[in-house]
Amino acid sequence: MRPIQSFERATVASRPKRAPREDRGARLFATTESSILAAARGAAESPLDQLLRTGEAATNAACPPEMASIGDRFCVDRFEASLVEVLPNGEERPVSPYETVDGRIVRAVSARGVIPQGYVSGHEAARACARSGKRLCKPVEWRQACTGSSGKGWGYGEQRERGRCNDHGRSAMGVLYGPGRDGDPTYWNMTKMNNPELNQLAGTVSKTGEHEACTNDYGVYDMVGNLHEWVDDRGGRFQGGYYLDVTQNGDGCNYKTKAHENWYHDYSTGFRCCADVTL
Repeated sequence: MRPIQSFERATVASRPKRAPREDRGARLFATTESSILAAARGAAESPLDQLLRTGEAATNAACPPEMASIGDRFCVDRFEASLVEVLPNGEERPVSPYETVDGRIVRAVSARGVIPQGYVSGHEAARACARSGKRLCKPVEWRQACTGSSGKGWGYGEQRERGRCNDHGRSAMGVLYGPGRDGDPTYWNMTKMNNPELNQLAGTVSKTGEHEACTNDYGVYDMVGNLHEWVDDRGGRFQGGYYLDVTQNGDGCNYKTKAHENWYHDYSTGFRCCADVTL
């Protein structure tokens, strides 16, 4: 197993402005870091070891412990992904969920109780899954995993229950920059939309599994809301909505955005991995 190196956080804490927001982000990442490390170390552990460590058992032996079996057809991560950076010496360290990847070699891990990775592109997500022996979900797989075995449009049911998932509709851009106009390039640009402070604002992205009722009978969490999730689509697609919006481009599990190619990333874009079953 590859050694894992602890990571000294280099987020926005050194900036003089907006200290309360930055302090919140540093505190959240401090608790996130140890969980990401534990998930990275536990990627190859047995189902019994995982049960002893987390209190959760794999839903099917055909899938790795951190994944759920979707009708014995494929596996899906139970939680939105976090990233660890793979260093030249083989050691690993967590990547801040508030930072862009910026050319680093990273791989995906799935863990409960952490801030999941935003600011990630479709290409970066696909490579991160591959380095963990997984892949991005196909669009149809993602929807099947979201709707559960009964095909419910919101996963937990046929009707939306506000607040059951992280779908409360707060605009981080509006809070940080003030109201913007549709199509205004001075407002909606890559620099502003990748500001690490956006997801450090209170009431934005939630820890994985924090909304315990945002799940289905497969035991997969946060597929509606929290962060957009990239899927395997050559033209670029993410599904499920995020904490600001879960209805604009379809409702709940039927939400899909095809406005951006796979190179794109902003504060709202995350992912989770799928894998083939092992029989």
